[in-house]
Amino acid sequence: MARYTGPVCRLCRREGAKLFLKGDRCYSQKCAFTMRPTPPGQHGQGRRGKMSEYGTQLREKQKVKRAYGVLESQFRKYFELATKMKGKSGDNLLQLLERRLDNVVFRLGIGDSRAQARQIVMHGHILVNGKKVDIASYIVKDGDVVSVAKRSAQKEHFKAVREQGEKAAPKWLELNLADLTGKVVALPDRDDIDLTIEEHLIVELYSR
Repeated sequence: MARYTGPVCRLCRREGAKLFLKGDRCYSQKCAFTMRPTPPGQHGQGRRGKMSEYGTQLREKQKVKRAYGVLESQFRKYFELATKMKGKSGDNLLQLLERRLDNVVFRLGIGDSRAQARQIVMHGHILVNGKKVDIASYIVKDGDVVSVAKRSAQKEHFKAVREQGEKAAPKWLELNLADLTGKVVALPDRDDIDLTIEEHLIVELYSR
């Protein structure tokens, strides 16, 4: 299955939740979901029948996949890995998604959205512990240092990031805006994930 390339605001409206796919626009009054929180299409405002249990579980999975920008095969691999880790499978799944390098770049405010952060990583602008990593799905570890390469730091985007000032980063990340460096000071907890997700529904879906 190919990656979705259409209007991303339709995805938020389809899932009935803000997925923060367009950066700062999602926090403004211009947000399409704020203006039209109904599903897209001519029948979006009409009455719909009660969704089945399977449908509810599927929609929750789709919501998480779209929020983090991963494909079905990737998502299933994350779930399989999560089930082998200690603790709750649902919590482990979300932690693995949060630890993706593109998500870390987004959480640090170096990218306005996860899609932009993914592009920044894939274009080779990001270092992990001083070494270039251009794999968006790279999983960071506790103690890793994520930084913008020196040759990239003078590009207009990164200058603008410094000029805009520090954005609130989750407590598991520590940001030094002056040199565009972030450190993973802990692994993310369930409380650090600000998306409205019922991960137990995803576990139930894959356990069918």
